Amino acid sequence: MSFEDTTAVVTGGAAGLGLAITEALAARGAKVAIFDIAAEQIDTQVDRLRGEGAKIAGYVVDVSNRTAVEAAVAQVRADLGPVLILVNNAGIEQFGKFAEITDEQWDHVMAVNLRGPFICTQVVLPDMIGAQWGRIVNISSSSAQGGQSRMAAYVSSKAGVIGFTKSLALELGPKGITVNTIPPGMVVTPMLEKAIEEGRFTASLEHFAKITPVRRAGRPEDIANAAIFLCQDESDYITGQVIPVNGGRRT
Repeated sequence: MSFEDTTAVVTGGAAGLGLAITEALAARGAKVAIFDIAAEQIDTQVDRLRGEGAKIAGYVVDVSNRTAVEAAVAQVRADLGPVLILVNNAGIEQFGKFAEITDEQWDHVMAVNLRGPFICTQVVLPDMIGAQWGRIVNISSSSAQGGQSRMAAYVSSKAGVIGFTKSLALELGPKGITVNTIPPGMVVTPMLEKAIEEGRFTASLEHFAKITPVRRAGRPEDIANAAIFLCQDESDYITGQVIPVNGGRRT
């Protein structure tokens, strides 16, 4: 399906999974707004994708800050048009013993990973309601389904995203808006590579590939392909669903 002339916002869209989703939407004709906090990465990717013919713009946004999100969305409407696709992908990691998590660390993870999707969705929602059509895809985590040691704040925030998705789908379905979540499995991203380099996981990528039924680690484009499917007109009978993309692990 072509998304020609449809405006999409991808949070955390300048790297990793978000960048792959940005590229996939842009390749299908969408006008894509990247929301990210990494200004240099935004500039690099926007310049590259524009050079490839994409209709794209970048905005430095802290998704946990309502004022910043409102200002950015207002600018997107002026630059690209009303927002009808939202991919809530921005997130931060957390790793450490549960007993050592501070209130500030817990609140920061929740602010970005859970309040961020809440704010972004609320701010763009009038556009979707006005069009009686919208697609919201929330990126959660397979850790929210099976748990992960020493990641209590992160896992809790991503489990919240799943609940958020299901509740919102029930409310927005009658308005022509679908809401689904993708919990990625072990996907090779800069965040994962950093975690392995720092010794946060005791096993290598090769080990994870061996214990995954399809015998490989995930790639960002695997998540992007699923997100594209959920944004199509043809998926309009799918909402409130958890669509794991994990190569068969934690299924």
